[in-house]
Amino acid sequence: MKSKKRKAIFAGSFDPITNGHLDIICRASKLFDELQIGVLYNPNKKGLFSFDERVELIKSCTNHLKNIKVVSFDGLLVNYCQDHGIGTLIRGVRTGADIEYELQMAHMNRELNSNIETIMLPTKTEYSFISSSLIKEVLTVGGDVKNLVPKNVLDELERKTNGGNEKCM
Repeated sequence: MKSKKRKAIFAGSFDPITNGHLDIICRASKLFDELQIGVLYNPNKKGLFSFDERVELIKSCTNHLKNIKVVSFDGLLVNYCQDHGIGTLIRGVRTGADIEYELQMAHMNRELNSNIETIMLPTKTEYSFISSSLIKEVLTVGGDVKNLVPKNVLDELERKTNGGNEKCM
C-alpha cells in the first residue's frame, strides 16, 4: 500500500528572503516529503522586489533542497492548501510577539479548515532579530546586511539600492 505524500507549505511575502527564512525552510524540508514555499501575491502591496524576482530568488536559494517547490497564490492560504492536498502550515517564530500573532492565525486557519494543522518552528537564536523589513531599513541607511541574507539576495539588494545609496522602502 502506497502511503500518502506528506506535504506542507511555508508562506510569506519574502521581500527579501533572509537567512532566518532559509533556516526555517531547511529544517522544515527534513520533516516533509514536499515543502512548498508559497509566495503571496498582493497586487496592492508594493515591495522592493517584484513578485517574479522574489520567486526567482527563493528558487536560487533553495535549489539544493530536492523536495522544495516554490509556488505563488493569492487568496486564503487554507483554500490553496485544500486545493493542493497540503495538510500542514509551517510558520517561523522569532519572538513572543510572533508567537501571539501566529497563534491567532493558527486558530483562524483551524476555524476555516479543521483538517489543516499549523507547526511553529522557532528560528535559530542568531536569526531571531532578522526580518525582511529590518533588512530593507538597515540597507536604506547604508548598513551592512551581508550576514543576514544569502549572497545572491545581497547582490540583488545592492543592485536595487546602489549599495544602499538609494531609498528602498
